[in-house]
Amino acid sequence: MAASTRLTQETFDRLRAELDDLKTRGRIEIAKAIEAARALGDLSENGDYHAAKDSQGKMEARIRQLEAMLKDPEIVEAGVGEDGVIDVGVVVGLRYEGDDDVERFLIGSIEERQEGVTVVSPESALGRALRGRRQGDKVEYETPTGAKLVVEIVSVGR
Repeated sequence: MAASTRLTQETFDRLRAELDDLKTRGRIEIAKAIEAARALGDLSENGDYHAAKDSQGKMEARIRQLEAMLKDPEIVEAGVGEDGVIDVGVVVGLRYEGDDDVERFLIGSIEERQEGVTVVSPESALGRALRGRRQGDKVEYETPTGAKLVVEIVSVGR
């Protein structure tokens, strides 16, 4: 059995609206584009027809992806717990050992993405290492390639 997708209420509502739009307006527009392309004649050499069919395939794949995510989601509160503990929906500023730059990461689903912030799955090595920690903590984790990295949590926010 697949694990449920963890989403904030805001993201769940946005994805639900996207799904509804694709299943109604999106399908109607694609059908019209395919119909207009068919009217142009020979389908074997009709670029408009092939482009419309390609768009239809991509849209239907996105619909299936959204339906799977929204089938049984786990709605989570975004942010930092009362005691400052990092969890899903938090943006953390990290400084890698030996580096002066601070990188910002959002712990959550790729669907929770924000402008200028890299998304890290809560189930990834870094995501697991950060959850339950606080600002000021140093965290060591192992990358999928086996390298051990140390990061300092320099900021925690939404």
